[in-house]
Amino acid sequence: MFLERLQMKKTLMLLAIPFIASAAAKAQAAPAATGPSRLGEVPVSGTLRYDLRYSQIAQFYGGAQGDAQSSAVSGDVTYANASQLRPFSLTYSGGDMWAISGSYGESGIFQHLLVSQGVIRRSWSLNLSDNVSYMPQAPTTGFSGIPGVGSLPSEPSPPIQPILTLNTRSVYNTAGSSFTHSLDRATSLSVNGSYTILRFPDGNGLETDQWQTGSQLTRRLNAHNSLSSQYSFSHFSYPGYAYILETQSAMFGFTRSWSRRLQTSASAGPQWIMASSIAGIPSSTELSLSANGSYTARSTTASVSYTQGATGGAGVPAEVGARNQDVNAVVAQQLGRNMNVSATGAYLRTRGLQQVNGASGVVTDSVYGGVSAARRLGRYWNLFVNYTATHQLSSAALPANVINGLSQVIGFGISYSPRELHFRK
Repeated sequence: MFLERLQMKKTLMLLAIPFIASAAAKAQAAPAATGPSRLGEVPVSGTLRYDLRYSQIAQFYGGAQGDAQSSAVSGDVTYANASQLRPFSLTYSGGDMWAISGSYGESGIFQHLLVSQGVIRRSWSLNLSDNVSYMPQAPTTGFSGIPGVGSLPSEPSPPIQPILTLNTRSVYNTAGSSFTHSLDRATSLSVNGSYTILRFPDGNGLETDQWQTGSQLTRRLNAHNSLSSQYSFSHFSYPGYAYILETQSAMFGFTRSWSRRLQTSASAGPQWIMASSIAGIPSSTELSLSANGSYTARSTTASVSYTQGATGGAGVPAEVGARNQDVNAVVAQQLGRNMNVSATGAYLRTRGLQQVNGASGVVTDSVYGGVSAARRLGRYWNLFVNYTATHQLSSAALPANVINGLSQVIGFGISYSPRELHFRK
């Protein structure tokens, strides 16, 4: 009884957050956006958008994991300054989930932060970024990565953990930089580097360190077409083990701007794989591929990407080094002034690089997709509903925390979404 009362108090306190924020916004939003005299000494300019949400989530997992129900409070915030010479952007999504029923329900805090700072000059540009997340499971749909909470869809990109897991806390962080210099009106050279860590606080995953560097030469043929060549080197290590995996790739690409709305690009080339102190991974040469397309209209946005190549693994202890084939897509549609819908989907194939008795590594196929809809209620409030399905199978037995078979998540809730705030110095 005490635990039930404590949980009820926690729920009521969390439910009160949007209403407090709504009252505060009505009292302060107008003065904050009117100009420098009302901003005090805060030297900011740009656009700020945020959302607060409460959701109820039903989870239907296959096998022995059973079904569960959870609640969550979460929010998103996006800020971009107005500078054309020093562009800065910040996107954050986070919240807390707690199980209502079912022993295998997802619970805990989740966080995702992406920060980018640029410096643009006449003939060169520099960009620094940091992408960090803390998740109670392998991330899938939306920028938050947590199905059911109603977060906005994100741009498609290769997944952090292509073998999907449940009840597996992970910390992921990539710090990167890129420098681009215009050699002439049609040619540019860029150099990039990054350092990435993947950690599992509960010790139920394979932790990885990666540093990567590369360069790319781009030649614009005309207003619509460009050619590129690039080289990339990656070094993977595994804390607690003497394993070392290195990859090098040389790729040649073509980019086409069909119109202001539609752009496509594709690149391909050899990838060399070299392993040290890892039994069963011979040196080899394989094909690396990358392709993407994007479409932007007044009320519709869509993007799709495909990547193929070797990586340090999938976070699963049985997979030291893996070859991934990933397809990701996102579509969003605005229906009138008060309704929007979106869909995300991905197909992931992971083949372990380790060979046993000459046989190929373990193959895991994962498919997930989600649809969501939101309906505006008045000026600030929205109702939303979403559905996510995941299906994953492997050619060999994997740890118990890996999704096996079909899992489904249904979420619905209410969100507080005020209009964008525009600041000027």
